Amino acid sequence: MDNKEKNIVGEKPIDLHNGTAKELREPAGAAPTMNRFFGSKERTFWTFQAVGWAGYSLVRAFQWMINGFDAFQYMPMVFVATVTGFLLSLILRHMYRLVRDAKLSVILVTVVLASGLFGAFFSTFEVTMQSYILDVAPYQGIQKLGNAMFEGTVLFAWSAIYFGYHYYESLQDQKEQVLKATAAAHQAQLKMLRYQLNPHFLFNTLNAISTLVLEKSEADANRMLTKLSSFLRYTLVNQPTQRITLDQELHALGLYLDIEKVRFQDRLVLEFDIQEKAKAALIPSLILQPLVENAIKYAIAPSIEGGTIKVSAEVINGRLHVFLSDSGPGIEDLNNIVSETGSGVGIVNTRERLTQIYGEDHTISLRNMEPSGLGIFIEIPCEHEKRT
Repeated sequence: MDNKEKNIVGEKPIDLHNGTAKELREPAGAAPTMNRFFGSKERTFWTFQAVGWAGYSLVRAFQWMINGFDAFQYMPMVFVATVTGFLLSLILRHMYRLVRDAKLSVILVTVVLASGLFGAFFSTFEVTMQSYILDVAPYQGIQKLGNAMFEGTVLFAWSAIYFGYHYYESLQDQKEQVLKATAAAHQAQLKMLRYQLNPHFLFNTLNAISTLVLEKSEADANRMLTKLSSFLRYTLVNQPTQRITLDQELHALGLYLDIEKVRFQDRLVLEFDIQEKAKAALIPSLILQPLVENAIKYAIAPSIEGGTIKVSAEVINGRLHVFLSDSGPGIEDLNNIVSETGSGVGIVNTRERLTQIYGEDHTISLRNMEPSGLGIFIEIPCEHEKRT
C-alpha cells in the first residue's frame, strides 16, 4: 500500500481476527497408523508374529545356553517351544476375534483364563517333548507345570499386544470418521458463507437486464448477460476451499465489476494498484467479491454521485497484504458492523471464511477513512502454486 492510503485513517482499526498460529488446513485424512509401515492389517499381524516369536526364540536359546546345554541339545528344544507358542497364539487369535468387541471386563477375564490354561498346556507339552529330545526321565505330575508361569506370561503379553493393536486401529478409524465429518461440515459452511450474498447480486442484475430490455438497449443487455454467464460459471467451477492466484481472483472480480458498471455507468469508479509480485500469490477463490459487493450496495448505490472503490495489494515479509476501500459514509460503529439492513454481512462472511481456511494465521481489520469511506485490510500468508 502507498503512504497516502496508510495515513488517511480516521479511527483506530478494529481487528476482526488476528493471530500467528500455524495455518489450519482441511484434513486430508486420518493420522498415520502402523498399517502405513507394514501394509494391510493382515500383513501387520504376521509381521508382529514373526518378529515377536523370533525374539522369544532368542530368549529361550539364551536360557538354554546359560543352563549349560550345547547347541545340538538346546536348538531342537528352542524350535519346539517357538513353534508351539506360535501355533497357540494363532488359536488365541481366533478365540479373541469372538470377544474383542465385548466389554472390557469380559475381555480381561478371557485373556487371563486363556493365558493361564494355554500356558499350562504349553508347559506340559514342552517338558514332555524335552524328555524325548534330551533322553531324560519324563516329568511327573505337577512337575509338568514347571514352565507354566513363564509361558503364561508370554501368552498374556502376546494377548495385550493383540488387543492393544486392535484398540489402536479402532481409535484411528474413529478419528478418521471424525475428520471426514469435520471436513464435510467445513466445506458446507464455506459454501454457505461464499454464496450467501449471491442471490442479492443475481436479483439486482436480472432486474437491470430487464430494465435494459424494456428500454430497448439490446446491446447492453446482451453484454450484461454474457458477463453474468461468465461470472456464474466461474463461481460454480471454483470450490470455496480452493486457492487461486490473486491475478485470477482479480479477473473474476473484473467480471463482476463489468456487470455492475453496466448498472452504474460513470457513477462507479474503480482504481487498482497491484504489485506485480502479489499477482502470483494464492488466496481463497472469490474472497474479495463479497467485500466489493458490500461496498457497492452500501457506499456506491445510495449516493447520487456514485463513488470510488480502490483495491491494492503487495507482498511484505512473506505476507500478502490486500487493502480495499470505498468513498462511502463508512460504518458508524466498527464494533457492530452488521446493521438491521444487512450492511456488513459480506465482511462477516469473509472473516469467517478466512478463519475456516487459515485458522488464526491471518488478519482482517476495518478503519473509517478520512474524509469518508471504509477501508478493509487483509493480511494472509503469501503462498504460491507448487510447480512440478
